Amino acid sequence: MLAPVRYKTVFSYVIGWLTSLAWIATVATETLFAGTIIQGIMILDNPAYAAKPWQGTLLTWVVILGCILINVVLPSLLPRFEVFILVFHLAGFVAIVATLWAMTPEYSAPKDVWATALNKGGWPTQGLSYCIGFLGNVATFVGADASVHLAEEVSNPAKNIPRAILGAMLINGAVGFIMMVTVLYCLGDIEKVVNTATGYPFIQVFFDSTGSIVGATVMAAVVLILTWSCAIGITTTASRMTWSFARDNGLPASKWLSKVDPRTKVPVIACLVVTGISALLTLIYIGSDTAFNDVISLTITGFYGSYFFPAAFLLYHRIKGNILPKGTDLPPDDMDTDAGLQNFELPGDTPSHGHNESEKYTPGSKKRSDSPSGSPDIGHGHVIAQARLIWGPWHLPGIIGTINNAYACVYMIFVIFWSVWPPATPVTASTMNYSAVVTGGVMILSTIWYFVRARKVYKGPTVDKEVARVMRVGSVVSVS
Repeated sequence: MLAPVRYKTVFSYVIGWLTSLAWIATVATETLFAGTIIQGIMILDNPAYAAKPWQGTLLTWVVILGCILINVVLPSLLPRFEVFILVFHLAGFVAIVATLWAMTPEYSAPKDVWATALNKGGWPTQGLSYCIGFLGNVATFVGADASVHLAEEVSNPAKNIPRAILGAMLINGAVGFIMMVTVLYCLGDIEKVVNTATGYPFIQVFFDSTGSIVGATVMAAVVLILTWSCAIGITTTASRMTWSFARDNGLPASKWLSKVDPRTKVPVIACLVVTGISALLTLIYIGSDTAFNDVISLTITGFYGSYFFPAAFLLYHRIKGNILPKGTDLPPDDMDTDAGLQNFELPGDTPSHGHNESEKYTPGSKKRSDSPSGSPDIGHGHVIAQARLIWGPWHLPGIIGTINNAYACVYMIFVIFWSVWPPATPVTASTMNYSAVVTGGVMILSTIWYFVRARKVYKGPTVDKEVARVMRVGSVVSVS
């Protein structure tokens, strides 16, 4: 939408790969968290238990199976499940915070909470240590775009998706800050907490505060349930992102990845491929947790790289004044244009038979394609060349929006730069951060696939015929 016409295809292709693989890496990350939290609880309940990395991977696979169950077998329960988890999330937060404040024997001094900074990485300055340690906080905010990839299954997405993103950031930001301060005041012996046998400091904090294995187990189980639920939601988003990119012919085996189950209206194959690759990635954890961390570092470089380009193009259009004010009425001459849309047919494709133009076939849709395979009509649609831009219902106006946009771009460059630094010094082969190699490898593989096949079939994000008619009428693209 925002890139110059000449570069729309290449930028959408790069961002599609970065985003798809970042979401797959995030599935692996979140499911491994849940699996190893189970292992941490087992260590808490049975100190004699000698945990092994391969056991953590097996427990992670159990978590992945749970994600598949909800997303593939019982997808109709997903909306209710998400509502329940929201309530459980807030109730669990209140219960844990209240328990910690009520039962912790001795609080940390305010100076230790607000004025003490540690440099455990051995960096020469505290500022450098802060910049590198900052990534731990950054990782908690990746994936804020999750609801964007479900836009085709959301009513009035122009308003509801920004509401979901802003609401999630405000609620979880406030909840996270309160929880962070609470844990710091209830931290106790920091060396004991950091070096806990459970592998998770928060489990040790729960036990030290309550003095009860049962109490700490119940509190840790709340975190486990929320983490597992988060993994289920991430799997949903990752499968939709993979499905939509395959629908545009951006991935290998796009014909299969873009299929939607005619009964459940869910992209089952995409979901199974996403979880299957994630399960394979967790095998790396058995050999080296450092190597696994480097693989999943794609979540930061991938996400923030995919965020940066649209933000930078939006900033360009703001500065150039290319975006029309909200509610702008275009003259009749503009309304008769093709809105910058180009029809396309891929080589070797044949038009689907009996396909009704008014149908939109998306995951979760109640309508069904007449295609014999039950898949969307891939290869026939519209590609955006250069549509007029007009502000949507959600945006910051004027100079405030420009400053916010510029800050976002600078912030993302800052994050990407520090995301490739090693966590500590001196740097060895085992502690080196190979995220640049991983991200570069992904880009190389995607480039190879582009010249082998994608350049012949990938024309950029496609627009449904129903949407194309709307764009022809208004000759605009709404930008939020």
